[in-house]
Amino acid sequence: MNNKLETAASPDNLRRFVIEPVSRVEGHGKVTLLVDDNNQVKQCRLHIVEFRGFERFIQGRPYWEIPILVQRLCGICPVSHHIAAGKAIDMITGVTELTETAHKLRELLHYGQTLQSHALHFFHLSSPDLLFGFESDIACRNLVGVIEKHPDLALQGVKLRKYGQEVIRAICGKRIHGTGCIPGGMNKPLARQDRLYLLADIEQIIASSESAVKTARDCYLANEPWNKNFALIRSNYLSLVGKNGELDLYHGTLRLKDASGKRVFDRQDYCDYQNIIQEEVKSWSYMKFPFIKALGSEQGWYRTGPLARINNCDYIATPRAEIARQEFVAYGGKEPVHCTLAYHWARMIELLFSAEKIKQLLNDAMIGGGDLIVQGQRQNEGIGVIEAPRGTLFHHYQVGEDDLITKANLIVATTHNNTALNESIRVVANQQINGREISEAVLNNIEVAIRAYDPCLSCATHAMGKMPLKVEMRALESDELLSRLSKNSDGTLYIPM
Repeated sequence: MNNKLETAASPDNLRRFVIEPVSRVEGHGKVTLLVDDNNQVKQCRLHIVEFRGFERFIQGRPYWEIPILVQRLCGICPVSHHIAAGKAIDMITGVTELTETAHKLRELLHYGQTLQSHALHFFHLSSPDLLFGFESDIACRNLVGVIEKHPDLALQGVKLRKYGQEVIRAICGKRIHGTGCIPGGMNKPLARQDRLYLLADIEQIIASSESAVKTARDCYLANEPWNKNFALIRSNYLSLVGKNGELDLYHGTLRLKDASGKRVFDRQDYCDYQNIIQEEVKSWSYMKFPFIKALGSEQGWYRTGPLARINNCDYIATPRAEIARQEFVAYGGKEPVHCTLAYHWARMIELLFSAEKIKQLLNDAMIGGGDLIVQGQRQNEGIGVIEAPRGTLFHHYQVGEDDLITKANLIVATTHNNTALNESIRVVANQQINGREISEAVLNNIEVAIRAYDPCLSCATHAMGKMPLKVEMRALESDELLSRLSKNSDGTLYIPM
């Protein structure tokens, strides 16, 4: 979908430009720019304009339904929500440790999801910008253009994503919105024929993933220092790490590094997240703004996702991905890699890691076991956290004595990155737009910065109770404005002048 550029008068004699919708991302959002007569940008904001409300309407549902319900948040990353909710529901049922087979099945499912999601984003959504240039002809700067000019690369992306979806299908019965996680385990074993089917292509998938790392690295390095400085911000980085500091996308403890690479905290239990993270609401977006409580909102915002995970982990426990990580870290030198476009490079390292993990799991004898469920003593609260493709994903539920959900809180990766997204597009606006004639090609630079984060905007819109609202009544035929009513973020109603 091409973005729509609108301009209109705004207060303080500034012109208002709108990019709506932001294209080649999951979900719906827009960017507004306030520009003076000399095309100097005075304000740049990312607005999330859709509202889903999952945190509210799952209240009153039985807790065992939640892993199935919440995956409907998204068609791209449903498995991530399914698994995070599954981990939370395990806790509610009093299960602290799954059977070895159930644990490995969930890991396999999760790495299949990561593989397909990363492939989709890099090859289908971001490659047009990386291959053709940020301000190239919009007629070719799309997936169709990639298929025409780089058919082998387009096919590579299709095959990688298809394989990840086949992993999901083998475990959940469907590629999208299937079933797998149940309280205390998994609902069915991996069939022998599915295991052999997936093993048949895994070496090719690993080779293709390794090639994808090279493609992403070469695209990044080919246009340095431009890419290095594009949307450059210095930030904190939050992610899970494994018990030995390794990259682990399924489980771990929280680690935060500052912009210099120093650990602010480490080995923090994610169940204590409410004492670590605070969420701020602003009047112009349906997406919250999280920050680290101890650092405050001005200094405590952070980035999450592939860039954070590769910067934060001490090593990767698969050989080819570890070699790729070492090259990435060497590029950054003594500090974390802060370049926003390096997200793509880090994302492909995780793609390779996921492929290697899938091979390990498929060759593990326990993956075909039949011992899948553990029972425990019922609790009233559960928290499940994983590293979803886009970043750290929190699912938190409270349950009444009647087994119905009484409270839910979800913090998704795109929400964690909200401040960083706004900071990045502000930098791009100041770098690329100030003083230039504003056109679609120029404004695509802002979209490039947004796409680097691989945002899933539909997943991120769950704030309730403090959201501003504007309602207008217009005549059906003339479109004349008859009346309007607005609500502030504090809930007060007023009639705008």
